[in-house]
Amino acid sequence: MSSGNESTPSQGTIETTATSPAKVKEYPEPLASHEDVVKDLSLFWDTLRRFHSILATKFMIPVIGGKELDLHVLYVEVTRRGGYEKVVTEKKWREVGGVFRFSATTTSASFVLRKHYLNLLFHYEQVHLFNARGPLLHPTATFHAKDPSTSKEMALVEYTPPSIGYTSSHAPPSQGSSSFTAIGTIEGKFDCGYLVKVKLGSEILNGVLYHSAQPGPPTPTADPIGAVVPYVEAGRRRRRSGKRRRSRRREDPNYPKPNRSGYNFFFAEKHCKLKSLYPNKEREFTKIIGESWTNLSAEERLVYQKIGLEDKERYQRELNEYREKLRLSAVDEANGRVV
Repeated sequence: MSSGNESTPSQGTIETTATSPAKVKEYPEPLASHEDVVKDLSLFWDTLRRFHSILATKFMIPVIGGKELDLHVLYVEVTRRGGYEKVVTEKKWREVGGVFRFSATTTSASFVLRKHYLNLLFHYEQVHLFNARGPLLHPTATFHAKDPSTSKEMALVEYTPPSIGYTSSHAPPSQGSSSFTAIGTIEGKFDCGYLVKVKLGSEILNGVLYHSAQPGPPTPTADPIGAVVPYVEAGRRRRRSGKRRRSRRREDPNYPKPNRSGYNFFFAEKHCKLKSLYPNKEREFTKIIGESWTNLSAEERLVYQKIGLEDKERYQRELNEYREKLRLSAVDEANGRVV
């Protein structure tokens, strides 16, 4: 079968099946011109859905940061830069991502956009931008597992299932069986931790993983049972928090109250409201508050971050005054001994 290409498609290799060549998928005729689908949003969505239907490929609009990804904008921005292969070669995915103005909590935006473009728009681009014909092409530019900018961050987390009341006829499980570690992915970041997703068997858990060395007094939080919490080695925790510092805070009532981040203030405010509305659902508060923080606009988040900065300045000022008092006290004590 002759190809009869009108122009050369982007660089790529042909997807073939040596054992059964009759089952190799081939590109259909363009459903519209590239110029038309760029100008007409409705035409783009109509042709994209029909295109995936013809190829019998899965089509679903991705969601990033709680909002549907605008595939039309993504297609326009990538094709105006020369197409998928050229954007990869010239490393312009960060530039493409800047058009969408994702929130600060959306991590690895370049990786996510590239993945969705490859799955949903690459073959559509080959037909409508490059007039490709014949068997489907596979892009020559592949993901590099060692490239931190194109790989999801992994999180080692410890999960403790909800406690269960046992009757006398049912013995409790052996010690240590209620807690275990698992590997998950970091889906987003905020001031004092991460939004994580962990797969345990057939169950997928979403939760919040806090920085282990987050300063500040215990903020009213949901019951940790059944939540995803950070797994930190004992030795490392001691190095971060400091044995001497902890004991001084506990023993000295004059030690200044440590500062809280903007998210801490937001968490305390939301937790108080949720507790009054849903007193029996505290286990779900952490997830609800984390999602609420992620969905805040930059202006709304700035209000709490400003409060956090002011509290940080307050803590630093009081800490300096506290240390000065300790120094003067030590000097006075030394002078008393000399006399």
